[in-house]
Formats: sequence, C-alpha cells, structure tokens
Amino acid sequence: MCGIVGLHLRDPGLEPRLGELLTTMLGEMTDRGPDSAGVAVYGNRDWTPAGSATVTVLADGVGVDALTQRVGAELGRPVDGQELGATTLLSAVTDVDSLAAAVRTAAPEVVLVGMGRELAVLKGTGLPLDLAAGFGLAGASGWQGVGHTRMATESAVTPAGSHPFSVGPDQCIVHNGSFSNHASVRRQLARRDIRCDTLNDTEVAARFVAAQIAQGAGIDQALEEMAGVLDGFYTLLVSTADDFAVVRDPIACKPAVIAETDQYVAMASEYRAMAHLPGIESARLYEPEPGRIYHWHR
Repeated sequence: MCGIVGLHLRDPGLEPRLGELLTTMLGEMTDRGPDSAGVAVYGNRDWTPAGSATVTVLADGVGVDALTQRVGAELGRPVDGQELGATTLLSAVTDVDSLAAAVRTAAPEVVLVGMGRELAVLKGTGLPLDLAAGFGLAGASGWQGVGHTRMATESAVTPAGSHPFSVGPDQCIVHNGSFSNHASVRRQLARRDIRCDTLNDTEVAARFVAAQIAQGAGIDQALEEMAGVLDGFYTLLVSTADDFAVVRDPIACKPAVIAETDQYVAMASEYRAMAHLPGIESARLYEPEPGRIYHWHR
C-alpha cells in the first residue's frame, strides 16, 4: 500500500502555493506509506534556475562542494549545487544530456535520480512530513507537482528505492501497486542496454515508458505499450514538462480519485488528500475508469 498525490495548476495565481498545497496532500497519505516519500516539482526557479539544466543525485556522503567541483571540471563550466535532505541538486548553463553525462563520468558513485530543465526530484526515507520539512517543500512555487508515500513490499527502504522515479528528461512516475513480471522485463531492457539502478518494480515501468518516449511515442502511446508488457495491478501518475496523466490497471485494484476545477487538476489515492484544496467543494470529482488513460496537457 502506497499513497499518490499530484497537482497540475491551470491558474498561475496558485503557483506560489504549489509547495504548501502539495505538502498537505503528502501528509494526508502518511498512513499509506510511512517508510519513505518523495516529490517532483516543476517550475520552481530556486531549484531549477531558468536557462539551466538541473539534475538530482543521491550523493551518498560526497559533499556538495566536492561534487560541484568535480562535475564542473568535467563539464568545463561552473556548476551550482544545493543539498536538500538526502538529495543534491546540481545546475549548470548547459543542456540536460551534457550535465547528466558529466555527473556520470565525474562522480560514478552517485545515483542520478532526476534531470531536466523544469524538474526537481527530492526523496528520502522517513515520515513524509519530516522529509517535506527538510526539503523546504512548503515554500516552493511551481506549476506542477507529484508526490508519493511508500510502504515497501518488494525492495529495500532506501532513498534510491523511494518514488518518484525519474529516468528521462523532465519525466516522472509514481506508482501504487505491483508489477508481477518486472524481473523478466528488466532483463529484456538490459538486453537493449537500458539498465536499472534499483530492484524496485516501478523503476522498470519508468525505464520502459522513458524508452518509448525517447523513440517518439507520446504519453498515451507509451502507457498503452507499457500496459501490454507489464502485468500487475497499479495506479500510475506520470508527468513530464508538459503532461500530467493518470492510468489504472484494467480491473482497477488500487484506489484513485481526480478533482478538476478551472484552477487545477488534482489526483490522489484518497479524497482526504485533496479536501483542503481551494474550491474543492465545487470541483468535478470522479474515480478514473479501469484501463483508461486520463491526460492533461499544459
């Protein structure tokens, strides 16, 4: 059992409150996942400076100063860094692929868990609200955010094993459920030189979807392809720099509710995570249908 939350803002006037609203949503899902948590925030310029690429890494004892120096020397230009809980954000005026490649070469011992021009991924182990406080999430602005609280069932409780999983530029997946054939799909991906950093089944789905997008598929097509390959029960929230999508498995084992207003689209595992949102009393509320992809574009 895990908890999913997501908020896609339509009203720019709410953007300064994104982190505040997301924090409360995350806290309401604590009893669905008290062992670890994470968030992905789009458009917070304190974390993803305009004109720069940003990567998130789990540095595992490597100090931010040493990391920025090593990556900057490899990249050939200055790199800025900030530590937020277990995660470190690195930003530079370059393209995303070049910064990610510099991190992998200069610091092969770190785990890269997010990258993009709009996206900051923050995650760790512990209670969701404790982690959110360490991130300073309540003060974050932005136009879209997703979050996850985890109750681990099939892989280690570590920052790397927590959600969101972000393996493509500005892409994220959070998942409630389980994929029964993830080990065989992981081996199939490895034969295509697509390798996973963890044993978490959700990372396999994230790698599969990212590979489809890299080959030119849209979100809907990528999720349709995934549903034909990965077996199991799931509710998935998938986000990119332009997209916010929700899909459940064909028998809808895992709970989900969506709220739509003129100001936002919100999604959560349970309604109580959205009960504090502005205008929720007049929102269109519904449970996503089994197997149907719900997709909103910025």
